Amino acid sequence: MSETSKGKVVVNRSMSLDGFIAGPGDAMGWIFDSLGSSEDAVAEIAAETGAMLVGRRTYEVGKRMAAEDPIRDDYPFPGPSFLLTHRPPEPPDPGVTVLTGDIGAAVATALEAAGGKNLEILGADVAGQALRRKLVDEILVYVIPVLLGDGVRFSAPGLGRVDLEPISSRRSGAVTVLRFRVRK
Repeated sequence: MSETSKGKVVVNRSMSLDGFIAGPGDAMGWIFDSLGSSEDAVAEIAAETGAMLVGRRTYEVGKRMAAEDPIRDDYPFPGPSFLLTHRPPEPPDPGVTVLTGDIGAAVATALEAAGGKNLEILGADVAGQALRRKLVDEILVYVIPVLLGDGVRFSAPGLGRVDLEPISSRRSGAVTVLRFRVRK
């Protein structure tokens, strides 16, 4: 299920050294403060990406951040975006395709739309659902040199053990980029 025409299902995470992907109140500005020094790595990964699948909270945080700083171009990604939610946004967002079904169907739909490139999954809940169902091929982590102390953890309680195989690690600016294959 996870690979179609070479495309992989990749959970993409920026994470503080103490394991948080968002700070208190879903704060994520700290990520972009450091990722600016890693533009080459970010552009390379964006070029491998054909579609994105996000959850409602990640979507809302992204909208809030864009409203606060509309000039920022955080991720050079031109492909289709999918929002997995039971509460479609009002008014509808013409730049996002809303999916309301099962995680397996959502991943299949978005992976097909990726056109042979990778499907990138953002958001703690959607990524957890995909990992539980063994739909994820790789996990990509940008480790940001900061300790947040609190916030949204990398994985939600109840995920269970997921064995990973290191593929690569490299430094890009102040950020360490780690890539793991998910053992199935």
